[in-house]
Amino acid sequence: MLACGTTASQPIILSCGHQMPDQRTITIIGGGLAGCEAAWQAASRGCHVVLYEMKPQTFSPAHTSPLLAELVCSNSLRAEARDSAVGLLKEEMRRLDSLIMQAAIATRVPAGKALAVDRQLFARFITDRIEQHDLITVKRQEVKNIPLPAADGSIVILATGPLSAPALTESLAELTGREHLAFYDAIAPIVEADSLDRSIIFQASRYDDGEGDYLNCPMSEEQYQTFIAALKAADKVPLKEFEEPRYFEGCLPVEVMLARGDNTLRFGPMKPVGLLDPRTGAEPHAVVQLRKENLGGTQYNMVGFQTKLTYPEQKRVFRLIPGMAQAEFTRLGSIHRNTFVCAPEVLTPTLQLKKRPDLLLAGQISGVEGYVESTAMGLLAGRNAVDLLQGRQPVSPPPETALGSLIAHLCNSEPKRFQPSNINFGLFPPLGKKITKKYRGEHYAARSLAALEEWRRG
Repeated sequence: MLACGTTASQPIILSCGHQMPDQRTITIIGGGLAGCEAAWQAASRGCHVVLYEMKPQTFSPAHTSPLLAELVCSNSLRAEARDSAVGLLKEEMRRLDSLIMQAAIATRVPAGKALAVDRQLFARFITDRIEQHDLITVKRQEVKNIPLPAADGSIVILATGPLSAPALTESLAELTGREHLAFYDAIAPIVEADSLDRSIIFQASRYDDGEGDYLNCPMSEEQYQTFIAALKAADKVPLKEFEEPRYFEGCLPVEVMLARGDNTLRFGPMKPVGLLDPRTGAEPHAVVQLRKENLGGTQYNMVGFQTKLTYPEQKRVFRLIPGMAQAEFTRLGSIHRNTFVCAPEVLTPTLQLKKRPDLLLAGQISGVEGYVESTAMGLLAGRNAVDLLQGRQPVSPPPETALGSLIAHLCNSEPKRFQPSNINFGLFPPLGKKITKKYRGEHYAARSLAALEEWRRG
């Protein structure tokens, strides 16, 4: 990612000594959520930042917008309540002046208990803030390999995300001495709202009274059996010879879930629990939920319907869903490879590379999974980079916090079994006393936020 207004189209190679004239800088490679958050945190603390972004000269297979912080998969940042693990993580980030959290609140769309955004407005909000900051220079050029250590002690943050360009990924692999690991993340389709049959589809959120934030496509048992039979038989996009089908457990394609058993979808993304079809007054056998994709409500995302079906098969099979017989798709599902390091072997608790203390990793490439978690690593990397640049030793958040629990997962996991993870209370230290499940999240949150405030004061 490079300076605002730069028009150079050739890839560049950074080397020892590349920096802003007369000033030590923090160089950030990658203008996604983590890179933008890292830039914001560093600049807010008075440090000069150079942010490199390869778009629009070069796009990854999944990106289409020239804006920074483009959301590729869902438009949801998941649960908002702070007694949920991801809600607690968001609250911690808000208290640490997260730019991405500011953008999410400013551009949110209705999504029940989740925080979802209008992705175009969201990316525009972040792009404007980053490009207009006096201490941030955005350079739109591709960086082919990782900068060498700078003689003046400048810091580099690599935040190129799960779709890092092959050349830069190879540069990282050479530096860490390990081949990168890969898993596959599937994207859910988006449908046009006016192509949905609202005489069949009903609006409700699970267990809520009155009008909810989701559209629900109800299925009878017979309709469900017809649907899963078609899904089983549908053509899939074949993997390339060099690809190995390793999916992140929290984002499995629907056809992969179905392969585990005929009722798997009914206990996953198609569960009908807490939803009553107003036409029958009863729970359907299964339900497909649709969530608003933009503020205008003109597009809807098929919740949990990540897929690697071919495009023609997606249209054919998904139009078997009641209420979607005439569905028009503005985006069809796809899969892409994600790249991350084996964090327990290569990273310190301050996100520094063990072999290169001047180089920090942020975002999904560090070994976390999810928008919020990736942003959180950018937040910490930006803060840590400032400490390093100013001669202080960075201190990681305590493990009782959501931020600290993610760091503990990255650094304390068994390397041979390491996998990217979303935030969850299983990553936190035990509470030390028995708490009923209903109130457990509140206790985790209270302990976490107290520990965060003590860490900030320290």
